[in-house]
Amino acid sequence: MTNFHILTLFPDMVLRGLRESIIGRAETAGHISIEALNIRDYTLDKHKKVDDYPYGGGAGMLMQAQPIYDAWLEVERRIAKRREKEGRPDERRNRVIYVTPQGRTFHQEMARDFAREEDLIFLCGHYEGVDERVLETVVTDCVSIGDYVLTGGELPAMVMVDAIARMVPGVLTNQASGETESFYDNLLEYPQYTRPEVWREKAVPQILLSGDHAKVDAWRLQMAEKRTKERRPDLYAKYEQDHPASEKKKKVRDR
Repeated sequence: MTNFHILTLFPDMVLRGLRESIIGRAETAGHISIEALNIRDYTLDKHKKVDDYPYGGGAGMLMQAQPIYDAWLEVERRIAKRREKEGRPDERRNRVIYVTPQGRTFHQEMARDFAREEDLIFLCGHYEGVDERVLETVVTDCVSIGDYVLTGGELPAMVMVDAIARMVPGVLTNQASGETESFYDNLLEYPQYTRPEVWREKAVPQILLSGDHAKVDAWRLQMAEKRTKERRPDLYAKYEQDHPASEKKKKVRDR
């Protein structure tokens, strides 16, 4: 089970988005848990202020260190209390992901890595950024979902939680689907079809109707390779490096 803890100024936005469809059902079933803490609840300012002007001047406002740090401390206390109650106190450091365009670009293997964690804490920035001192104090991973800038970290955090949660055992009804979709083994997913057999004069490839599972698997691998080579040559280069020609032939036979 993976527990997601999200530090944000907009907890309702995050929870509404994540507690739907597969991720929502996974939380109900107890495979994951999601909580969102409002950073504003932890400010010491009587007006609930969480930002201020940056030293040295510049455009915009920065989120202050104190409310973020205290919100993080509260999550750490909750995690420690839960583990102690379960009779397994653990002093290891929990991973804290700061969502920022300055971080490493998020990818599927990173999602698999994060899914192995029992607790993940996400810090969603806003305004022009966050006081560097709190980042140095609590953050373990800086992660980006792409080379562009959004108004806040909530949407990227939701994207990452969705991708990570799908890697947690039990979340997907058909666990095999997580092992055959795009980016598995550096390949994009093969084309797929459903009823009707003919739609707008376009027919389903006959091999998929053959009932020969070995031939279907070989066709799917071939199509995945072709699609990856055409659309993502960067991924295909990695795939070729990991699978020499002789190994790819063996892979087709094994399937």
